[in-house]
Order: sequence, then C-alpha cells, then structure tokens
Amino acid sequence: MAEEEFHIAMFPWFAMGHTIPYIHLANELAARDLRISILLPNNTSLNLQHQNLHPNLISFRSLPVPDVEGLPPGTETVSDIPFSDHHLVAISMDLMRQQVEQILTAIKPNLVLFDFAYWIPDIAKQLGSKSVMYNVVSATAIAFVLASARKVPKDRVMKEEELKEIPSGYPSSTVVLRGYEFASLNGILMPFGYGNISFYDRKTTAMRNCDALAIRTCRELEGKYCDYIRTQYGKSVLLTGTALPKPDNSTRLEDRWDKWLSRFERDSVVFCVFGSQCTLENDQFRELILGFELTGLPFLAALKPPVGCTTVEEALPEGFEERLEGRGVVFGGWVQQTQILSHASVGCFVNHCGFGSMWEGLMSDNQIVLVPNLGDQIMNSRLLVEELKVAVEVEKDEKGWFSKENLSRAIRCVMDKDGEVGIMVKKNHAKLKEVLEKPGLMDRYIDEFVQNLQELVKLS
Repeated sequence: MAEEEFHIAMFPWFAMGHTIPYIHLANELAARDLRISILLPNNTSLNLQHQNLHPNLISFRSLPVPDVEGLPPGTETVSDIPFSDHHLVAISMDLMRQQVEQILTAIKPNLVLFDFAYWIPDIAKQLGSKSVMYNVVSATAIAFVLASARKVPKDRVMKEEELKEIPSGYPSSTVVLRGYEFASLNGILMPFGYGNISFYDRKTTAMRNCDALAIRTCRELEGKYCDYIRTQYGKSVLLTGTALPKPDNSTRLEDRWDKWLSRFERDSVVFCVFGSQCTLENDQFRELILGFELTGLPFLAALKPPVGCTTVEEALPEGFEERLEGRGVVFGGWVQQTQILSHASVGCFVNHCGFGSMWEGLMSDNQIVLVPNLGDQIMNSRLLVEELKVAVEVEKDEKGWFSKENLSRAIRCVMDKDGEVGIMVKKNHAKLKEVLEKPGLMDRYIDEFVQNLQELVKLS
C-alpha cells in the first residue's frame, strides 16, 4: 500500500494530557506522508489548531458535546472540571458514538487510533478498518492495573494486602504500592464507574477487542512492562518512543520569565508544575508554597488555584510575597514549560509525574522531585524513584499528605551537589538521558511504528 493512500483517524480521551500527545504523534506520522483525521470537540479543535504542523495532511473533525446532567455547559475536556466529575465526560463521549460512526463511515480510514472509547473496535470492524488502542500513559501503570485488578471479582473492592501482593508474572518487585497510596489507586481500579461501565472494564474491553496495542514509550525505559502486557493479551504491542515535538530553537522564552530567571545562578532555581488536571486542596497548596520558601532557593511555580479559590494570589500565605522579596513567584497561568526547563538557571523540576511531565523531566538536565497525586502518577513515580533511581519523591503521611518540611527536605536533598542522593540521581539521570537521546533513536521508533501499522492493515 502506497504511503499517500494510508489514512488514520484518531479519537483520543478528552483530556489535554491525552489529546496533545495524539497531535504530536499525528505530526510525526504526517511528516512521513500519512493522512490524519483527528476527532475532537468543537472548541478544543479550534484551540489546538496551532499544534498542527502539517495542515495539508492533518485535519480536525469537530464534534458537538452532548448535554449530560451535571456537566457544566461548555465543558469539553476533563481539564475543565474536578476529578470527581471526569466520568461525566466519559458519558458524553459514549453519547457521541453515532456521530463518530458517521464520520468514520464518511472518511473510511484504514485504521483508527483511540485510548478510551471501548466501542471503537466494533465500529472499525464494521467498516473493515483496523483499530489500535494508543495509550499515552505509562506501560508501568497499565501493567500494574491489569495485574492487580484481575485478581478480584468485579463486585468486590480490592483489599490493600491484595494490591501489595506481587501477581504471578508481574515484572517488578519494586514498582508496588505503599500504604497511603492504596486509597488513591483503589478508586481507579475498583469499582470506579465511568458511565455504565467501570474504568477497568473500559480499558480491558478496549485492549481485548482492538487489533493491536500501542504505547507512547521506549523499550529502554519500560521494555519488561510492555512484554508483560503483550503476554496478557497475546497481541502486538507497538511503541512510538517519546513522540515529543523536536526542540524549537526559534521559539524564545517570554522576556518576563527570561529576565527573572537570569537574575539567579546557574542550576539554582526550582521550577514546579502540576499539570492541567491537578487541583490541590487549600492546605496542601499552602504547604507546597511554604515548602518552597523553606528551601531558601529561588523558585517559579505555575499552578492552578487550589480548591475554593479563583486565583493563586488569594491562596498565598499571609506575608508570603513580602518575605520572599522577588525570590519566588507563584503564577496561575500557562507558561512555556519546555523553554523554562532548558533555561540555564533552572536546576530542579518539581512535578506530579504525569506521563508528559515525566518525559519532559527525563529529557531535561534538571534534578527531579515528584509529588504524585493519582493512579498512574503514583506508578510512574515508583518507576523513576525505586527502579531507575533518577528522582526523589516527597514523603507523605499515612493519609497521603505532604508537609512543607518534607517537600523542602526532598528538594534540598537533590540540590545538594555534594550529597550522596543528589550525586546518585544526577548520575543515573544523565546515563538514561544519554541513552534516550541517542541520535536517530526516536525517529526509528516512529519509522517502525508506521511500518507496523501498514503491515497490520495489509493483513485484512
């Protein structure tokens, strides 16, 4: 099949942390002359047009979001609502099934990439297309959820001791849960309803019925977890590598941040982001900010306002700005994360260990401090801290809460250039980054991915 005839449709989960990686992959595929149609909500598709680097080959197909009781008007992605309401977006996506089927019938793609709509494989089969579940969360998290949740009946909540028990064939004795993490992950495993079907059943139904699985990762990082997933489902697991956009040296950091960062010594600034979906409780927001102050280091934190606040300014501790005298900034808007991470003054990256931030941290030269909040973030953190030993995690109490002292201690630990832990994680990080940056490695992943997709279609 000639490459110019190959047409791929994409229907990602409506979250910015999923949609943007799909667009990044689309750009890589279009650079190899494949045609892509991405199905997204109306306003989301408009707002992401600037991410399309190949408008001659990549088109956005807009979808109106159906009304769902409890979903605020205008909501299109889970980034617009609290975590507790994410299931409403899943319901709205299920209600789009007929719209999606009509579009796919009209455009007749060779293949459909998706990650949450478990009914896509059924539509693809009817059209004579192939379906590939493309996961933009880590193979580590997928493997752990599959290994743990399959051990108990669907009508019973998993017990903590069952989660900690290492399942037969599971490839790690270190990527496991600690006590305080149980509540966070158990809600996602069982029984976490996303409409009339649980999160676990959505994932496993999609993985069972699709023609192949794909994951945004590398064998160099998660090879044994990819192998475990392949053995569980008996089908191909295709890898795309990081699928991150190539560095754009023509895009300069905004003057306001460049000037502020340039006031400080090399590798001295702590930079913190927690992603578009993480909203901290007010008390935890306060501990975070006071923890940065306690380090004595300059810092820039780009965060969403905490629960109950409309701005970050109103949540700042009393006298905070006066005490810092310009040494620290808490900003409630969007920042150029990649450009800030590459600034010479930045030396530490504090993040929630979402998969996108995880990759950006690994591909930077900064020390990494992790404060995971939800399911896959916890497992990503286990991978980086316990197995790869390239990061440090902030210690939490039995309820999953961190203190300003523990945050400050973790940051000072990795920023101590003569300390044992700081030296260890910096050395391990540098070695891994050298492997991941090997010339041509990520291009080879994409080239092999394209070849595998074409071979999959030829089999039909």
